[in-house]
Amino acid sequence: MTGIDELLTLKQAAQILKVNEQTLRRWDNDNILKAVRIGTRRGIGDRRYKKEDIEAYIKSKSQKKKK
Repeated sequence: MTGIDELLTLKQAAQILKVNEQTLRRWDNDNILKAVRIGTRRGIGDRRYKKEDIEAYIKSKSQKKKK
């Protein structure tokens, strides 16, 4: 990696994880899968998710299922 993280939109991350967009918002609020805030939309910014965080979450979930 060149030091720049690949960011996914809320919709893209939800599609990869096969969850509803609201679930991702809740996970962000509950510190399960944190989002990066981009811009100044409504004073808080839009959510973006690091691709590496999504991949790590998937990996951690698949390891827990194997146990």
